[in-house]
Amino acid sequence: MAPVSTTPTTRRTVLSGARVVLPSGVVEGGRLTVEGSSIAADEPAEQVTLDLAGQGYTIVPGFVDLHNHGGGGASFSSGTAEDILTGIRTHREHGTTTLVASTVTNDLDVLARQAALLSEIVEQGDLAGIHFEGPFISPCRKGAHDEDLLRDPHPADVRKLVEAARGTAKMLTLATELPGGIESVRLLTELGVIAAIGHTDATYEQTREAIDAGATVATHLFNAMPPLNHRLPGPIAALLADERVTVELINDGTHLHPAVLELAFTSAGAARVAFITDAMDAAGFGDGMYELGPMKVAVREGVARLVEGGSIAGSTLTLDAAFKRALTLDGLSLPDTVLALSTNPARLLGLSDRIGTLEPGKYADLVVLDEGFDLVGVMRRGEWVVRPD
Repeated sequence: MAPVSTTPTTRRTVLSGARVVLPSGVVEGGRLTVEGSSIAADEPAEQVTLDLAGQGYTIVPGFVDLHNHGGGGASFSSGTAEDILTGIRTHREHGTTTLVASTVTNDLDVLARQAALLSEIVEQGDLAGIHFEGPFISPCRKGAHDEDLLRDPHPADVRKLVEAARGTAKMLTLATELPGGIESVRLLTELGVIAAIGHTDATYEQTREAIDAGATVATHLFNAMPPLNHRLPGPIAALLADERVTVELINDGTHLHPAVLELAFTSAGAARVAFITDAMDAAGFGDGMYELGPMKVAVREGVARLVEGGSIAGSTLTLDAAFKRALTLDGLSLPDTVLALSTNPARLLGLSDRIGTLEPGKYADLVVLDEGFDLVGVMRRGEWVVRPD
């Protein structure tokens, strides 16, 4: 199984003249030194300089996607190894240098077999882990999941999926109000897997109980859960208020109204938001008919919906589009947008010592954007995926 290929850069390269977003702030006309696969200190040495001055370019950390079902016409839930690499390559070309592959509801044995395949690709370094979205979710908030395949989150079944991933499971979404939900949250916490609350019909009180048990992520907040109500605040209020929780948001203009996005940032704070794609096969590929697990999906004008019932079925989003939308339409600042697309998800995955910010010693994962915040370059581990020249 060959890993996704990229074009090697010179062993020591200085990117100069662009605006650079660092943990300390935004530096105009900055310099970034890449040596091998990592960012290096800017010290005198034999090197090649790539001059990006005068072009309005901005360099930001590579994007980190916690929740992604596929792209480029390929599915992470049912595809072959080559299909999976196609999906990874598609999102990498759009700036996602670190990606967690998400599965959708299916029979446990089918999910276990796919997890075994995905784990091989994690082990070769092209994926950061596996996220199981379903089958342990509420039939009341199933979204684009097959109701006939849903089941309660009994800890033995949860353990079966985690073990099938051979140490590469990063996150599992479940409706914690279902029988076995709280016990499964505790089990996941013990196993070092993120317990995410989503596709849930939980009350405010039930959600707080799950957070106290160890749940730390809100799966695509606002979507597939009860809306806010002034007498029945439900899960949204509990998830926004608790500092232990990172909230996922799908910033594609379809899943969330801009005012709702603003509410999430105001309530949770930029340090607790992670933009995700929740992408399915059509991301970076186009309109048409697709499958999401066992469900048939029609994509029209970039919006994916189930053929039967019309529920939104993931997105066709790529993170470069989410980044541009955040800055040009949502009014977010550059530092806050970088937090949501890179720094926060890297921290959540336990990878902030390697990715998520542009600092010496970390991987040279970066995205180059033009003055309109369109992507013009992507580097991953010191190798160009898309060259800015």
